[in-house]
Amino acid sequence: MNLQEFMQKVKANNANEPEFLQSVEEVIESIWPVYEANPQFKQANILERIVEPERVVMFRVPWVADNGDVHVNRGYRVEFNSAIGPYKGGLRFHPSVNLSILKFLGFEQIFKNSLTTLPIGGGKGGSDFNPRGKSDGEVMRFCQSFMLELFRHLGPNTDVPAGDIGVGKREIGYMFGMYKKIKNEFTGVFTGKSLNWGGSLIRPEATGYGTVYFAEDMLATRGMTFEDKTVVVSGSGNVSQFAIEKVNDLGGKVVTISDSEGFVHDPDGIKGDKWEYLMDLKNVRRGRVKEYAEEFKVKFYAGQRPWITKCDVALPCATQNEIDAKEAETLVKNGCFCISEGANMPTVPDGVKTFLENKVLYGPGKAANAGGVATSALEMTQNSMRMGWHREEVDEKIRDIMKSIHEQCVMYGADGDFVNYVKGANIAGYMKVAEAMLDHGVL
Repeated sequence: MNLQEFMQKVKANNANEPEFLQSVEEVIESIWPVYEANPQFKQANILERIVEPERVVMFRVPWVADNGDVHVNRGYRVEFNSAIGPYKGGLRFHPSVNLSILKFLGFEQIFKNSLTTLPIGGGKGGSDFNPRGKSDGEVMRFCQSFMLELFRHLGPNTDVPAGDIGVGKREIGYMFGMYKKIKNEFTGVFTGKSLNWGGSLIRPEATGYGTVYFAEDMLATRGMTFEDKTVVVSGSGNVSQFAIEKVNDLGGKVVTISDSEGFVHDPDGIKGDKWEYLMDLKNVRRGRVKEYAEEFKVKFYAGQRPWITKCDVALPCATQNEIDAKEAETLVKNGCFCISEGANMPTVPDGVKTFLENKVLYGPGKAANAGGVATSALEMTQNSMRMGWHREEVDEKIRDIMKSIHEQCVMYGADGDFVNYVKGANIAGYMKVAEAMLDHGVL
C-alpha cells in the first residue's frame, strides 16, 4: 500500500470528518518515508492502528436551566492512544464541537504528548454545550450531568482530562466535585485544578509561556531574540493572555488581540495597565475585545483577523484553521519570519506550505503549544507525590521541556541550514509511540 492508497482508505473510513482527515494527512506525509524504511512498523501495521482511536465514547447530557427548561447536549471522549501512558487531553465545551474536531485534537495529542518526553497518551473530549451566557448554576448542573457518564471512563492511571476552550477552573471544579462524590476518592483525575485543591503553579500560564519559549528557541537558531520584535497574537483567552505576558518579559511588543467579533490593533503594545485591563475584561467581566479598543482609543477591526497587521512574529492562539492561505501569504509579504502556534492546527495546509516554501521559522502546534500538557503531566506527578513545587521550579521544568522538544524537532527536521519543524515534530513524536506499540504486541 502506498501513501495515496493509505489516505484513500482513511478517507473512506472517516467520511465527513474534514478536520480529522486534515490532521492525519499532515502527519502521515511527514512520517511515511520513516514508515517505509522500517519494515517492523509495516509488518505490525502501525499506521492503520495509530489512526484508529482505541475507544470513542458518545453520550447524551441532559441538564436543567434556571427557568426550569430541560436541555440536551452531546458529550464525547476520544481515547486515542495509550501506548506510552494514560490518555491525556482536554475537554472542550463549544457549539462547534463534533466528532471530527475531537478526533483531530486527540490525534494531534498523541504526538504532542510524546514530544514532551513524559509518560502520557493521547485523548480529547468535550461537548457542544456553550457555557457563554450561562449562569454558574446552569454550568454546574451541566458539568455534573456530564460527569455522571464520563466518570466511569476516567482514572489517574486510565484517562486524565484537563481544560480547553470553554473549560476553565470553574468547570474543572464542578466536574471534579461530582467525580469525587461518585467515586468517594480524592485522586488526580483532572489537571488544571485550582491551587488550593491540587493544582500546579504556572498551569494557567503554561501553554502561552511554552509557545513563546519555543519561538525563542527558533529565533535563536538565527541569532535573534524577542527584543524589539513586533508580535501579532490572535485570541484573548488563557493562551493569548500569558503569551502576551511572556513576550513582554522578553522585550517584545504585542500589538493585537482578537475574539470572534474581530481584532484590536494597539500599536503602542498591550502591556502594563493595558494587560491588566485585558485580564480583568476576559477573566472577570467576560467581555469582548471591542471594549479594550474603546477604553484605550485604538482601532477595532470588526469581522477581521489580525494577520493583515505587519509584524516580525505571529502567535496564533485562538482556534483551528484561523490562518488561511491568503493570510499566510500576507504575513510573509509583510515581513513575518517566525510563527509559533499556541492553538491546535491554526494554519490551513496551503498556509503551512507557504511558510515552509519561504523558509519561515514555523513551529506547529503539536510542538509549540506542548507546554500546557507538559505542565498537566507535572501536575499529575505532584498529585501522585501529594506535594507541590515552587513556581520557579515548575517554570524551569517547562523551559527545559520546550528546549527538549525544539531539539527533537531539529534532530529529525534539519535540512541543511533550514529546519522543517513540521517534519521534525511529526517524526519525533511518532517514533516513540510506534516503538512502544511494537513492544506491546498487536492489541
